[in-house]
Amino acid sequence: MEILAYGVESYERPLLRKAFDGRYELRCLDVNLDEDTAVLANGHEIVSTNVNAKADAEVLRRLAAGGTRLLTQRSTGFNNIDLDAASRHGITVMRVSHYSPYAVAEFAWALVQAVNRHLPRAVVRTRDFDFRLDGLLGRDMHGRTVGVVGTGRIGEAFARIAHGHGCPLVGWDLVENPACRELGMEYAELPDLLSRSDLVSLHVPLTPDTHHLIDAAALDAMREDALLVNTSRGGLVDTFALVAALRRGMVGGVALDVYEEEEHFFYRDLSNRRVTDDVLARLMTYPNVLVTSHQAFFTEEAIDAILGTTLRNVDDFLAGRTTENTLTR
Repeated sequence: MEILAYGVESYERPLLRKAFDGRYELRCLDVNLDEDTAVLANGHEIVSTNVNAKADAEVLRRLAAGGTRLLTQRSTGFNNIDLDAASRHGITVMRVSHYSPYAVAEFAWALVQAVNRHLPRAVVRTRDFDFRLDGLLGRDMHGRTVGVVGTGRIGEAFARIAHGHGCPLVGWDLVENPACRELGMEYAELPDLLSRSDLVSLHVPLTPDTHHLIDAAALDAMREDALLVNTSRGGLVDTFALVAALRRGMVGGVALDVYEEEEHFFYRDLSNRRVTDDVLARLMTYPNVLVTSHQAFFTEEAIDAILGTTLRNVDDFLAGRTTENTLTR
């Protein structure tokens, strides 16, 4: 049996082959799954995708017509997959329900300090032998109130880091996490959290209810000098509204590891091309904004867990087992 893997990055190809270790034949493609590339899966019972795949109803119909029975995604998020359509077409969908929460949480805190202490700007300056401190004034994070939006595994790990830096914690989630309560976290409604926090870090999945959770009204509720960090999903933030708030000087600093339209840009070298996304281009012009290319998950431990889980998903599917990673049967 040959498994077709879409959207395999150059770094991922040898790791994916090593993880499967000859147990299954593997064909790796660097293109993402969409309406145009779905035909490449014809004859493949098992397909693996990444988070930038477009698995809508039409794509899933084409996969099913070509004989695909399992779509296993190499990520935790699955908002790009039409689960109802997958069920209708008899396609089992599986994902990586969790991996190292420390990978994302630690990266999020690194972004906090990078923006707070103006590290990217400082590095560029010193490379030009400009050793002035003008414009690089930061703040102690100790004692600053940290708002954690989403207190699951990653949110809890981030809260522990913030707690270790002496930060009071305010949380928002549909279900409270007792471990976060033990850290002294106070749960509050989102508007209250936004108005009280010096730092807001997003750790919720993207769903219809959380789409544009941080919109113009939410940004208006935040403190003018607050920091906003998003290492979860780009669609949580209304980027157009964010640019408008930045233009008015209403946000202290922003760090984004994800972006609403990232599938058109991230993981590609576009350094010699003209980027036509005006919103992304405008974001890049602000000195208090830092954008990274969806790399928060990118640690050895997390990659090992993601690829190992993907292999187990194939084993479980062929054995007829339903696990915590199963989204549809």
